Amino acid sequence: MLKKSVLLILTSILIVSCSNNPEKYIEHIEGYWEIERVTLKDGSTKEYKFNDTIDFISIEDSLQGVRKKLKPNFMGTFETSNNAETFTIRIENDSLNIYYETAFDSWKETILLATKDQLKVVSKNDAVFLYKRYEPLNLD
Repeated sequence: MLKKSVLLILTSILIVSCSNNPEKYIEHIEGYWEIERVTLKDGSTKEYKFNDTIDFISIEDSLQGVRKKLKPNFMGTFETSNNAETFTIRIENDSLNIYYETAFDSWKETILLATKDQLKVVSKNDAVFLYKRYEPLNLD
């Protein structure tokens, strides 16, 4: 009986400690990201070996931010346009959602994972985007 009680308590602790806490993802979202892979709704996958653009994500304390497309160049800087997507982050039903707004459209994406090195996002079309942290080319 004591063994069963201890096992039940340990199992409960393990389940609670592994539960999803989307708030912890927020600290990892900001930065430069490049697409590694996209898995479409039908299960097909597209791998990206090279990206000529990357995404830059900036977040303010108010959980509002901006996402821009950048083109890295060989000088170690970026080319960009003035176009940017503004967004608001919200935690809803144990999910971290990003609500985008442009002059032409508005949509929601859900963050499935955000770590120091990876960002996994579900788009409005149910495509799953896996990003890796951008690292500039080192030509030395």
